[in-house]
Amino acid sequence: MVILGIDPGVATIGFGVIQADRQKNALLRYGVITTPPGIPLSHRLLQIANDMEELIHTFHPDEMAVEELFFTKNITTGISVAHGRGVILLAAERLGVPIFEYTPMQVKQAVAGYGGADKRQVMLMTQRLLNMREIPRPDDAADALAIAICHARSATSLLNTERIFDPGKYDTR
Repeated sequence: MVILGIDPGVATIGFGVIQADRQKNALLRYGVITTPPGIPLSHRLLQIANDMEELIHTFHPDEMAVEELFFTKNITTGISVAHGRGVILLAAERLGVPIFEYTPMQVKQAVAGYGGADKRQVMLMTQRLLNMREIPRPDDAADALAIAICHARSATSLLNTERIFDPGKYDTR
């Protein structure tokens, strides 16, 4: 299964594409989408939508995992990120890619084994789990890969049998 992980934003959107097969994940590509500062928000959102569609057409993901918003101090930044996140979700929905959402704590738990793990621990585990030579950079791309890994662990779990089990496949009549 090809999973597109997204760390939403407006100025910088992290993406990570992995191939997930039960307990083994392989890195396909990662990076960031950036939009130039100083242009109207509507132009930035259009660029994000176009770039998301290009990513989806390029990698044909089976599913997309997106980090849920987490507001701490700056609500203005949070609102801006929410705009970008909405455009990202819309692009995936338009192209028929199933969307799954995870909280930062769920991502940390899935990747580092502890929901309170710090950013460095998550980045080191992401590097290890994807057999990368170096820690993925920039941080937005590393976060997107961690989100993809989180979804891979959820989607390929034996507990998630309704997605995996095809009753017709085992019909012995």
